[in-house]
Amino acid sequence: MHDPDLDLDYRPKLGAKRDYGIGIVGAGAIVNAAHLPAYRKAGFTVAGITDLSREKASETARRFEVPTVYESVDALLADPAVEIVDIAVPPWNQLDLVRKATAARKPLLCQKPLSDTYAGAQEIVRLAQAAGVKLAVNQQMRWDQTIRSARTLVTRGWLGTPTAATIDVNILTEWSVWPWLLTVDGLDLMYHSIHYFDSLRSLFGQPDRVWSSCSAYPGQAPKGETRTITVFEYPAGLRALVAVNHNNWTDDRYATLRIDGTDGLAKGTFGLLYNYPYGRPDTFEFTSKKAYPHLSFSHRFEEMWLPDAFIGPIGDLMRAIEEGREPETSGADNLKTLQLVHAAYRSIAEKRAVAPDEIV
Repeated sequence: MHDPDLDLDYRPKLGAKRDYGIGIVGAGAIVNAAHLPAYRKAGFTVAGITDLSREKASETARRFEVPTVYESVDALLADPAVEIVDIAVPPWNQLDLVRKATAARKPLLCQKPLSDTYAGAQEIVRLAQAAGVKLAVNQQMRWDQTIRSARTLVTRGWLGTPTAATIDVNILTEWSVWPWLLTVDGLDLMYHSIHYFDSLRSLFGQPDRVWSSCSAYPGQAPKGETRTITVFEYPAGLRALVAVNHNNWTDDRYATLRIDGTDGLAKGTFGLLYNYPYGRPDTFEFTSKKAYPHLSFSHRFEEMWLPDAFIGPIGDLMRAIEEGREPETSGADNLKTLQLVHAAYRSIAEKRAVAPDEIV
């Protein structure tokens, strides 16, 4: 059944001021497919855009009616109309841009991963803190409808004590959409499963230990891993499993979440991944013993991970500026997600469970 009075509280919360001027650095696929469609849907103000390719920036500006195409990052940062800098570039290019943005005292939203090295991510966080500017990381899956709904249930106790969680993704990924990913040493964990790691952190906090195993697929084009299994060990017996395969050539593809608790069960799908980038809306259902004799709920969302969840990180950054607090996905918080990623790679290399705080 669908109970209209049951509020899953999954939509991003926006502040009173929503007209901050956003300057976007990068005009690649994700900006065109997610950032700008999301900002248009939310009614945010995009002041301008720049890219190493003037042609790409101009085409993106034309498509989304962005008023200004800047000749350079320096020109974007010098414009007082730009109040928030949205960086959407590969991670190894992000640190130099953060140096410039923090020197200009501009709040910023950085793409994930924050850096391809843990030391680089730490330096980005240090720069923002030293400059006294807000830094958020675009870990937007936290605002995916299924993840946010599950978080509401966990927070409100509808599932009781969580005992097991599984994110199971078996899809076909066309890596050539992102040519720069074909040559990286670490692929799935750093650039894809990092979403699931961060989402599990948002649901259950930081695990005690991480165990991971990975492999390639025969004849695959990418250099890095495209099949991974990772287990998070939490106190009091909770275990979370992330299983990902990017090589499913059949029509039987799926991307699911399941959370078992002492008082309830929640299940959902990540519709975007069934036919990326077109996808379909997420679905969500749960059963709880908290209501007599029990409560069952199912829902098909109107929204999708892409682009709707992209409203979340920048919308929360705006609220953080307004309210004088740190963003939910602050740089400091994101270091904990990156600890999980690097702990997983260390687990693979050393064939053992790794505590996240070993990554320093």
